[in-house]
Amino acid sequence: MTKKPKWVVAKEQGKRLAAAQTVWLFGLHAVRDALQNPMRERLRLILTKNAADRLGDVVGASGMEPEMVDPRKFPQVLDAGSVHQGAALEVKPLDWGKLRDLCVPGKGNAPRVVLLDRVTDPHNVGAILRSAEVFGARAVIAPARHAAPETGALAKTASGALERQPYIRVTNLGDAMLALQEMGYTLLGLDGEAEEDLGTVAAGLGDRPVGLVLGAEGPGLRQRTRETCDHLVRIDAAGEFGSLNVSNAAAVSLYASRAAKA
Repeated sequence: MTKKPKWVVAKEQGKRLAAAQTVWLFGLHAVRDALQNPMRERLRLILTKNAADRLGDVVGASGMEPEMVDPRKFPQVLDAGSVHQGAALEVKPLDWGKLRDLCVPGKGNAPRVVLLDRVTDPHNVGAILRSAEVFGARAVIAPARHAAPETGALAKTASGALERQPYIRVTNLGDAMLALQEMGYTLLGLDGEAEEDLGTVAAGLGDRPVGLVLGAEGPGLRQRTRETCDHLVRIDAAGEFGSLNVSNAAAVSLYASRAAKA
């Protein structure tokens, strides 16, 4: 019998680990949205009586049988700082499919995608997902490693957007950027020191698909990420007030690139 190469064994182990992974969502809004999402694989629902009363319609429709608990003895499935509001739901991470299928440009539209270069704070990523949904982005794309995974904190900050806005984790962000460029996307890397202004560059792109690339707070974009972008752009500010955090920068850049197209 031929022995499998180490990389094949590692890949298979990674797939098995991913298949076994589960996420605990918490809070009334996050649990409600997940119960209403037909794409979610749901495993275990824990509710207090008050939460069950408030979620009664969606719990019944979901077909799940909740575990009823005393609010003073909520199971230790969440970290101590989680504000669960009496509701917790164990789920499998969402599978949004392939980047190429989700991001392929359609006829007569100019899709926007957001790429995150090692943004690890789940609250920032949750806020970015919310903005991406509001402004109609096709997807938020991040590396599988060194980026915020699906967590209860991310879902709570996203305020339901995690269930509706594709969040794609890729093996290599640089390769994903190249794939988007092959599909016709122009990639704009956000950099506070850039010479070009985001609004001006976006206005010149017309109906071309655009990818907005944002780096982690502090380090910013990595070297390969910067070099792969078609343009490095800044968000023009009224004065010298410092910089926006990454979630605010994502919201502003999504709006600015959409407004420029209009």
